[in-house]
Amino acid sequence: MKVEQLMTKGVSTCAPDDTLNQAARIMWERDCGIVPIVENAATGRVVGIVTDRDACMAAYTRGQPLSQIRVGDVMSTGVASCRALEDVREAEQTMRRAHVHRLPVVDEANQLLGVISLADIAREATREAGARRPEVTAVEIGETLAAIREPRDVAAMCA
Repeated sequence: MKVEQLMTKGVSTCAPDDTLNQAARIMWERDCGIVPIVENAATGRVVGIVTDRDACMAAYTRGQPLSQIRVGDVMSTGVASCRALEDVREAEQTMRRAHVHRLPVVDEANQLLGVISLADIAREATREAGARRPEVTAVEIGETLAAIREPRDVAAMCA
């Protein structure tokens, strides 16, 4: 099964100069936990990701409202991503390595095409439960979740 079959298309984005308030509005209205950050609307090139946790921690640690914090100041860069024509298992492997639940789906120019989440893959595993040859299994989902939740080496990240 290919990523493009399960990914969410028409994803809302922010630019680095937008505020976290704008990102939080998208998360609330679209019922999602991440917002891809694109260089500009014309290119759609992914330059970062902001999560709901990023927004909360930024507001807490800075003691400022979301409307005063720029997305570009708190977004994660060096974003793990996948391609639309990749096998879903490859996307899961990327999630495991990067310790993330969601991946932007990009083209060769790093332009955003959509987002695939572990929840998207889990829903497919549920649909395929009992199939003779399921393309996605509950065991794979469990293994991916376990790998994502594996504690990171914080000391190495801070070095």
